[in-house]
Amino acid sequence: MMTTKPDPASSMCPLCIVPLPGELVRTENYVVIDAQDPTYPGLTRVVWLAHVAEMTDLPNPQRQALMQVVFTVEVTMREILHPDKVNLASLGNQVPHLHWHVIPRWRDDATFPGSIWSPANDTEPAQQRLVDIQRSLKDYHQALIQRLNQF
Repeated sequence: MMTTKPDPASSMCPLCIVPLPGELVRTENYVVIDAQDPTYPGLTRVVWLAHVAEMTDLPNPQRQALMQVVFTVEVTMREILHPDKVNLASLGNQVPHLHWHVIPRWRDDATFPGSIWSPANDTEPAQQRLVDIQRSLKDYHQALIQRLNQF
């Protein structure tokens, strides 16, 4: 199992940049970032810092620690942003870093009920939803930082 951390200064890996754009919390094992996605404000990524591509490459305690962070992001997102649904995605096809996308979804967002990669139907309710979410992001980020700093 490969769990060593690369030297960010010598790496060409886009997830080894310090700090990452939108970075909210960084520990020795992971970083939580606001993806700064204009279409899906609130989309948050949890990135494991070691170059590990699959969840089963992590020892069980690290796997559990990573998922505790993902679930903390989801709980905080649900409490502050009140999405109708939360999508969790772990893709990582382009970089050898485990990372989870925690995506708030609303019935009136531009691609619901499809995936965020589906063709968008940009309606007036979808535009209003974006405005409403933007207003709540500061509270969401503050709550998330506070909770994650308690680990």
